[in-house]
Amino acid sequence: MLAGESAGHLALIVALIVALGVASQILGDRFRTPSVLFLIIAGILVGPEGIGNWFPFIDPIVTEETFGGALSTIVGLSVAIIVFEGAFHLKISKLREAPSANVKLVTLGATISFLGTTVAVRYLLDTEWAIAGLVGALLIATGPTVITPILEVVAVRDRVEAALETEGIVNDVTAAILAVVIFEVLAVEESSIEIYIQRFAERLGTGLLIGLVVAGIIWYVLRHVDLSPDNAPQNARLLTLAGAVVAFATANEIFSEAGVAAVATAGIVLGNADLPYEEQIEEFKGDVTLIVLSFVFIALAALLEFQKLFGLGWQGIAVVLIVALVLRPLLVFASTTAGQFTTSERWFISFVGPRGIIPASVATLFALELQTTNPGGADTLVGAVFLVILITVVFEAGLARQIAEALDVIPMRVLIIGGGQVGRSLADRLDDRGENVVIIEKDPEIVEVAREAGFTVHKGDGTDTDVLRAAGADNAKIVVAATGDDDANLLVVQLANSKFSVETVIARANNSDNVEAFEDLGVRTISSAMATAWAIDNEIERPALSDWITHFGEEGDIQEITVTSDELIGRTLSEVGPELPPGCLIALVSRDGEVQVPGADYTVQEGDNLTLLGERDSVREAMAFCHPED
Repeated sequence: MLAGESAGHLALIVALIVALGVASQILGDRFRTPSVLFLIIAGILVGPEGIGNWFPFIDPIVTEETFGGALSTIVGLSVAIIVFEGAFHLKISKLREAPSANVKLVTLGATISFLGTTVAVRYLLDTEWAIAGLVGALLIATGPTVITPILEVVAVRDRVEAALETEGIVNDVTAAILAVVIFEVLAVEESSIEIYIQRFAERLGTGLLIGLVVAGIIWYVLRHVDLSPDNAPQNARLLTLAGAVVAFATANEIFSEAGVAAVATAGIVLGNADLPYEEQIEEFKGDVTLIVLSFVFIALAALLEFQKLFGLGWQGIAVVLIVALVLRPLLVFASTTAGQFTTSERWFISFVGPRGIIPASVATLFALELQTTNPGGADTLVGAVFLVILITVVFEAGLARQIAEALDVIPMRVLIIGGGQVGRSLADRLDDRGENVVIIEKDPEIVEVAREAGFTVHKGDGTDTDVLRAAGADNAKIVVAATGDDDANLLVVQLANSKFSVETVIARANNSDNVEAFEDLGVRTISSAMATAWAIDNEIERPALSDWITHFGEEGDIQEITVTSDELIGRTLSEVGPELPPGCLIALVSRDGEVQVPGADYTVQEGDNLTLLGERDSVREAMAFCHPED
């Protein structure tokens, strides 16, 4: 084949991979499933195990020879961009959600994973300790390549998201460096613990230093250098992307795999540095990451050899089960506490730990080097790593949303537009009840005040569709327009209704003359003037009730729930009352739009809306009694 023909053929293959990647992303969005599942399927289809295996007369599209010796370099640079993008999104404000758990997951959790996996591989696959150690080190990593697509479609609470993201980014670094250290130390037959620590520290220290230097340079240029007013956002995006690649390549040139630590460091620093054009940079990096993520997953999935996977036998499946169903829950429960996470959230983190690109790419690299000296070890290494990746991605990433729904860890997301006194007070009450509250605010000073108060704040204009979407409007059940500007509130509620079909939209009307305009849109409206008048009237006429309502979030609660339980339907309140938890009563009943204070002989029907009042725990227990599906 002529050089021109070869280049044209390769260009066609790259174009196909990009097209499959975009199609996978669209399918993921359409079916609310992480795109990595479709990426792996696409990779297998275009590889030797897909078309090339099912139809022998058709040559596979992607093989190990397709990219020649450039595959490891391409994968390395792609991983750099992916890790940088994930680290850029890891905000310090998120890490404050559960700091001790985040630290333990990347220290104690990583240690449990490494030691447990190493022992399982050593005895179940009957391989040498060196190979077992390499597999154990590589399978520490979960990584942003698989975690980020999951979190895009599964709207968990911020503390859960922060734990998974932190673990993925940090453990990618740990896994890559530790595996390389083990491989290099064993290659020169040096096994003292001092050598391991020294080489690990060299790579980690080099990565941290270069990452900080590159981040500092980018920050200085973006802050103090004129990037040309006409093309400043574009130049900022290109500078940031170039910085990530330079950091990775420079660190890797000094010590192999130090580049992962460098881009992770640069990404975290820049992501929390309040850069100019930050929103444009994030948007651009997201698109670039989609392309490289597609390329890497499809290219590596095409290199899967089922013969090596099946060759591990039942022992290989046993290793996967131990890694996913024994070690993973063990390390998660050891690293988290019930005070920081609910039991359901801990199980969700336990069942969602798919392995990603770092184990696949590094294992492939090691296998190529071991092929001549230890072919059996190379097959075991690739087989074990890829088997764990394949099964965990298919079942844990592919079923992440179903797992979240079964464990009931997808909270009701409430968006509050406006982080002033009203917005923060409302957020405080809802957050205290366990709701997943996000404040949207464009004023930098108010953003800082709200963040210092511990709220999750998305900086931006709440009247912008893209800002609402980025803050989670697609998954929101309630949107509250609480700014001091009625025009802005009116636009927010219109967008919430027309663009996102939010279940409940509530608006603050600062001027009572505007109440009618809001209500004409079918929006529940609270007039600031009337709300203040009601509060004052309550203080005058019913001070005890007013005081209790004001402070009910501390000890009490009021909730409305729809009756679905067969145990209540057709029975009177006098029969149901004794079965309610102590400290809770049914204050109101709503049926067919009519609200009444029920008597003892009121007969409950399916679909009735009951207003429960009482102590917080009792109210929550009564809600489960009335509506068991929740």
